[in-house]
Amino acid sequence: MVTPTVTLTFDNGPTAGITDRVLAVLAKHGVKSTFFACGKNLGTKAEAALVERAHDEGHWIGNHTFTHSFSLGDSDDPAAPAAEIGRTQKLLAHVAHADRLFRPSGGGGNLDRHLLSRSAVRYLEDEKYTLVLWNNVPRDWADPDGWEATCRRTMARQQWSVVVLHDTDTGAMAGLDRAIGRMLDDGLDIVQDFPPDCVPMRRGLVTAPIDHLVSLGTSHFPATTQDGQPT
Repeated sequence: MVTPTVTLTFDNGPTAGITDRVLAVLAKHGVKSTFFACGKNLGTKAEAALVERAHDEGHWIGNHTFTHSFSLGDSDDPAAPAAEIGRTQKLLAHVAHADRLFRPSGGGGNLDRHLLSRSAVRYLEDEKYTLVLWNNVPRDWADPDGWEATCRRTMARQQWSVVVLHDTDTGAMAGLDRAIGRMLDDGLDIVQDFPPDCVPMRRGLVTAPIDHLVSLGTSHFPATTQDGQPT
């Protein structure tokens, strides 16, 4: 029997007093993760230092838009991708993963046509970003005491879970130490990488269909090699 695999990710930070505690728990268990930071939360030296600490401790740093106030698929503004993605990437340039990891705002974790606009897809291609999605959203922000049980139920249904948690001030991360401990006690393999089906674009190349993630009225197909096979 193949050991179930888990990837832990943290969105919407950094948050002073929360991100540092999350880092301490991850270090305690020897777990590496990815932090998808919002540009609006990188305005002070203390906040920037948390991202630098995460990077120095071996965690990957990704981009989670600047404002996190809307889904890119809901905007017709052609300047939105540069404002939301590019502006944040400049702030993260010294610590960002070499693959330019980007996670869009999903409006509560939804994987639908609100996620991206046509101009956002073009921007990600042109700037050679890697699009990182998810398949386990336990809604820790809405259920700070019960998210672990939700997470475990979803993990039981799939071989590899990419879990979305939030290093924000909701109280949910108080349960992170217990949750990781149980995962390890259950023999789960906690890794830092992502399964292929959660990464439909790598370094600007579309490797899996993303039409269902792009707003209506647009069409975008997987990049192909000369022999017609997905790249």
